[in-house]
Amino acid sequence: MSALTAQLAGLQVVVPLLGAILSAFIRRGTLAWAWAALVTATTPVIAFALLFQVWTRGTISYHLGGWPPPIGIEYRIDLLNAFVLVLVSLVSTIMMPYARRSVAYEIDGDKQAWFYTMYLLCLTGLLGITITGDAFNAFVFLEISSLSSYVLIAMGRDRRALVASYQYLIVGTIGATFYVIGVGLLYLVTGSLNFADIAARLGEAAGAYPRPVLAGLAFLFVGISLKLALFPLHVWLPNAYAYAPSFATAFLAATATKVAIYLLLRIAFSVYGVALDFGSLHLSTVLYPLSIAAMFIASLLAVYERNLKRMLAYSSVAQIGYITLGIAIANQAGLTGAVVHLFNHALIKGGLFLALGAIVYRTGTIKLDDLGGVGRTMPLTFAAFVIAGLSLMGVPGTAGFISKYYLVVGALDAGKWPVAFLIVASSLIALVYIGRAIEVAYFRPVAEAVAHAKDPPLMMLVPILILALASVYFGIDTELSAGVASRVAEALIGGLK
Repeated sequence: MSALTAQLAGLQVVVPLLGAILSAFIRRGTLAWAWAALVTATTPVIAFALLFQVWTRGTISYHLGGWPPPIGIEYRIDLLNAFVLVLVSLVSTIMMPYARRSVAYEIDGDKQAWFYTMYLLCLTGLLGITITGDAFNAFVFLEISSLSSYVLIAMGRDRRALVASYQYLIVGTIGATFYVIGVGLLYLVTGSLNFADIAARLGEAAGAYPRPVLAGLAFLFVGISLKLALFPLHVWLPNAYAYAPSFATAFLAATATKVAIYLLLRIAFSVYGVALDFGSLHLSTVLYPLSIAAMFIASLLAVYERNLKRMLAYSSVAQIGYITLGIAIANQAGLTGAVVHLFNHALIKGGLFLALGAIVYRTGTIKLDDLGGVGRTMPLTFAAFVIAGLSLMGVPGTAGFISKYYLVVGALDAGKWPVAFLIVASSLIALVYIGRAIEVAYFRPVAEAVAHAKDPPLMMLVPILILALASVYFGIDTELSAGVASRVAEALIGGLK
């Protein structure tokens, strides 16, 4: 058993990668789903075991190929990425029962096995980005997850999914190019690709080559910001979420942008912040206005959207703004708010998009004007939507409130009371667009499209309810979410120069 435990870091990536390869040889959609569900279910077991090891014993260093770091590739797991591994693997596992009927409804039978192959490859890439301690290896996994994401989006039944996928491909390629240029500049000045080794050498390199070091940060920041859809680099996200298959939308919304945010945290705090004075990097100077603009502009765009998927897509851009605002605040409470919102938003938005997918499954439409009375014909589904929507607003007793509480405390601790006011004010805009959906669902006459609709089968309904109720549970019991996030923030702040 101890020999297996020692290989957990490698298995976290190898299991879904081998699962994807084997899935490519399956022809029947149901068998491909069963295999993908089984493979996915193993990943949170490994992730929780790694989190337990890190919590009790400290950072794990796993060497690949018999070459010790920094020469060889290292998987390095600390509390931050163990937390993200748990998030990505657990949310994916909760969603998998939902996929069977949703994917069968939206994707032709001969393409379903290919869909699950791409899903497992995307999961492999996301887990790989999170677990690796090597900058170039992170780029490789970034490309694996991105290329498979393009295919997942393109498989949407609406032909506009192809345009959305192509748009994402162009933007994603630019982002990946910027990232690899940044990694190349760091390699030139430090001679290393290992994150920990770069951090150890960067202070001396910055004294000799200050411009390449700062240029590297600029390229990395822009490249990652394109991936995480930081305003105004979010242009790919609304269409990608709106026209992708429902399961793909929920999966990507809950995991992909969160992993990109993790990568930004890793580079900003564990690489540059360890070696150089964090204030001199001026990251906060850039992130403050962009985050606040995302919170307000994206939320206002959501208010005027008639397509519910696009509405939630713009909402995601706004919520990413809250997370990056916590990074900009850069104190204990602010970073805790950023990390815990990374967790909470995955639950909230995953539940919301799954609920919309169930509505598509029963009604064939996602246009707000066609869904009058859907709350009465699909009571459990829309009740889950309302619960997750309340959490998105930050209503007390929900997970969203915990996130915004820490962000407000962080802003006040930093002496930025106007920022605290803006956090509260922007949250009220969510009340408008979520409230508009509730008004249509419960207070308008039953529309023709939803007249014969009913709640989806249990395999689809249970994951929706689990994520919705989790967004309440983690608003009450915050030990796993805010407790771990607080320790992560303490470690990140404590490591700054």
